[in-house]
Order: sequence, then C-alpha cells, then structure tokens
Amino acid sequence: MQFSTHLSSTVQTQQTSYSVWQAAVQAGYPAAIWRLPNRTDRELIIDASGHVSTVAMDLEELPMGFAVSPFLNPEAENTFFLKADFYWRFDENGTILATENKMSDGHPAFDALFGKDRAVPKIETVPDVRIVEPGDNQQLWFEKSVSRAIRQIERGTFRKVVLARTKAIRFEEQPDIPTLFNRLCSAYPNAFVSAVYLPDLNQVWIGATPERLVSVDADGIFRTVALAGTQPAFDTEGRTKRTMDAPWTQKEIEEQALVGRYIIGCFKKIRVREYLEEGPKTVIAGNLMHLRSDYSVDTQALNFPQLGTVMLRLLHPTSAVCGMPRETAQEFILENEPQARELYSGFLGPVNIFRSGGPETHLFVNLRCMKLEGQEGTLYAGAGLTADSVPAKEWRETELKCDTLLSLLTK
Repeated sequence: MQFSTHLSSTVQTQQTSYSVWQAAVQAGYPAAIWRLPNRTDRELIIDASGHVSTVAMDLEELPMGFAVSPFLNPEAENTFFLKADFYWRFDENGTILATENKMSDGHPAFDALFGKDRAVPKIETVPDVRIVEPGDNQQLWFEKSVSRAIRQIERGTFRKVVLARTKAIRFEEQPDIPTLFNRLCSAYPNAFVSAVYLPDLNQVWIGATPERLVSVDADGIFRTVALAGTQPAFDTEGRTKRTMDAPWTQKEIEEQALVGRYIIGCFKKIRVREYLEEGPKTVIAGNLMHLRSDYSVDTQALNFPQLGTVMLRLLHPTSAVCGMPRETAQEFILENEPQARELYSGFLGPVNIFRSGGPETHLFVNLRCMKLEGQEGTLYAGAGLTADSVPAKEWRETELKCDTLLSLLTK
C-alpha cells in the first residue's frame, strides 16, 4: 500500500476512525466504513468529489472504492460508487494502521476534513428509540400477501418468492453512527458490517449482513454463497443452540437448495465446471441461524479474470432476496410490496482495495440493515416463501430479522 505523503504526522496522529467519519459527514463528503467478516481491523474511505456517482460494475476497470447498489439494478449498470480519494485502515480501537491519499494538499477537502475547526466531541451514546406504529395493520397485510404468493406458487407462476417489509423507528436525537457501527462489530463478528453516508440522498445505511454475493481476493479466488433458511440461534431458555443440533424443516432445506442450484446454473451458463462446493452447513449470524453453502473458483487457474464481474451480473438480485424464476418473482414483488426496497437487498462493499499481493473486492447482499434519515430510521427484513410457507411463521421470521438491529438500538 502506498502511504500518504500529503498528511503530516501530526494530522495522522490526531485522526481516529471516529473523527474521520464525523468530519466527512459534517463537511458533506460521501464516506463508507466497514469491517470484513472474521476481521478486527476497520477500513474507511472518503470521496472528495462531494457527491456520489453511478457506474457500471466492471470490477476489472473500476478504481479503488466502495459500491452500493439498489435492489432494482439490471446488469449492475446503475450502481452508486464512492471513490477512495482518502483511505484509512484502523485497528478495533480506532488507531490508524495505514492510510493512502490521492488528493493534493491544495484540494478543498483537506481543510474541510483536517482543519482545526473540524474537531468533534466523542459521544459514544445512542439516544432512546421508539417503534413508529404503522397506520394500517402491517402484519395482516403481510400475511395476506404471503397467502397470495403461496397460491401463485401452487399455480406454477414461480417456485419461490421473497417478500419484504419494513419497521419504522424514531430516535429522540440523531444517533451516533460510529457507536452503532462498533456495536454491530462486537455483536456480529462473522458478518460484514458497514455504514455508508450518501449526502446526495441525505441518508446513512448501516447494517450487518451474513450473505456474501461476490468476492475476488488478491490470489484471484472467486467466492459466493447460497444462504437461506432462518431460525432463532437461542432456545426457549435463552441458551445458544449448537449448530449440529439445529432442526431444519423440509421447507427450509428446499429453500436453501434452490439458491444453491441457481448458483450452479450460473456456472453452467458460462461453462465454468471447475468450482468447489462446500456445505450446506448451519451457521450463526447474530441471533439467527441459517443454512449456507460456499462456492469458490480459482480464476487464475481458469484464466478467467472477469469471472467476478460476470457472476455479479448473473447473480444480482439473487434468488435469496428475489425468487425463482427471477423475472416473475420480481414482478410479484413490485406489485405486492407497498414500500420501495431502495438499497435493501441490493449489494454493497469495497472494490479493488489493495492488499499485499493485489487488489481485493468483497461485495455482500445488503441485509439486516437500517436506512437513517436524520432521526428517522427504517429497518428492512424479508422472508423466502415456498409452497410450504405458513404466513404467521413468515411474519415471525421478519420480526426476528428486524430484532437483529433493534436489539442493539434499545440497549
């Protein structure tokens, strides 16, 4: 990694992940902070342009940055992209481990981000939050929509569809994002945790997602997963279940198998036969358990460096967040969900971040997330529906998923 020669040692010493994030938001610069699964270091970038551009996702051509895609994004052609004009890597205490800067000293962002008047007090608290009751009976609507989906499945319209809902909350004051981010990192060490500030939309999206969509590491190893099936990670007495004892129903096993078969179908479509499949196995993600299968391909051995881009365009939106067949399932979603998904169930993550050996890209499905607009928060959750679905149980599944974030916000 190239270390910055433009930031003085004094300025670098004064920076922490907290102060850099707060300075970017105060100055109105797009920013993203994240922590990869099973890692402790945090990474943060700032886009010095002051606005978020949209790009076509070509992983071999894009510069170092952070991508955020909406759910509706055919061929990944309209993806928000934050350029890494400034990059930091911090340890879990917020101390700088590495930094890279692509801007000259005279760029306006320098004074805005590092000037003395940009010092911010450290709050590290989260204000009280309350659930905003919907005007209508959301549970009744959701369960009726699930029943409608089951009838369509029985008629052969599609084999699976994912129905999503929201839960609105309101903070007494605007919450401290770095504090929420650190709470998520502590609570969900196996998840991809991120917060993204999009000043053009006046939104912050924050979440902890268990689902990898596409990764390509410095050695050219491509990875993706099939993740589906949901149950509580704790028994009725509050004890953590052992993964080997997790009981899975036929409905959940079939739901996960559908996702896996879709991934294998994508490999076949592009004539990739040399892939490794591991699983399914039970994994824990916060307060939930899922079934997961892992797939990997050595792109260097295949001489297929474009595999990440090709698979991204084939996979998004996955059957785990949309359904199968994708086109008819998506049509049902657009006709029956009263709220727009926006960035929920899209994808997000770092692109071409330099590591020893080369650049790495890690894109994840945007699940277990909250959209924050000032003091107003929106939680998102979905349930995969098959012919064996039970409306009341699917509602409960979405409640469990919303609780992943809500439990941290109400501590």
